[in-house]
Amino acid sequence: MNARAMYQNVQAGSTEALVAKHAGLVKRVAFHLLGRLPSHVQAEDLIQAGMVGLLDAARLFDGEKGASFETYAGLRIRGAMLDEVRRNDWAPRSVYRRQREIAQTVAEIESETGREARDAEVCERMGITLDEYHAAISDASSVHVTSLDHAGEGENETFDVADPNSQQPDEALAENHFQRDLADCIDELPERERLVMSLYYVDELNQKEIGAVLGVSESRVCQIHNKAIMRLKTAMNAWQ
Repeated sequence: MNARAMYQNVQAGSTEALVAKHAGLVKRVAFHLLGRLPSHVQAEDLIQAGMVGLLDAARLFDGEKGASFETYAGLRIRGAMLDEVRRNDWAPRSVYRRQREIAQTVAEIESETGREARDAEVCERMGITLDEYHAAISDASSVHVTSLDHAGEGENETFDVADPNSQQPDEALAENHFQRDLADCIDELPERERLVMSLYYVDELNQKEIGAVLGVSESRVCQIHNKAIMRLKTAMNAWQ
């Protein structure tokens, strides 16, 4: 066996070992995303896409660039899953239009009153029912991953997480600014929305568990979470 063939065998063995060792990471990412996706999305589809992302990560990972393999693989896996969801997205423009109308109305009320806008106030000003209001927020958050990965109607209106192994200095600086601005926007959320975001994304509680902590129903937690995401998308529009 020549040197080239030996090198290829070693590389193949290393790739297979990384994939086998981190297969559980794919399931963890899939089930964490699943709770923020439309009901028609299946865990099996996410896992299949995630395994492709894991395989790519194992082939491309360069340990000399600083990031751990698990961190790098987690981003590649999540990115592959989001790509799969986006390919199957069918959201009509009216969904995004209504989302912008709600965000604008909320901002107007809060500017006028100096406090968090109440759902009933938003409905009254928009001339819609409470059920229509909650359905609109749910539609806007479910047609895409509820995570700031999409911010509007256009295909390019997406906040992509930077690849830690491929950042140029200017990309790293932009990523740092994005993370700082996003953190500032989260800090400015109303207290209850900020708490729900922290329990969901930092403590990784599900909506039922968060409801138990706050003493509200699971559906109410969903509504609070969706409103927080809508606020953040609106606040971060400058990053589109």
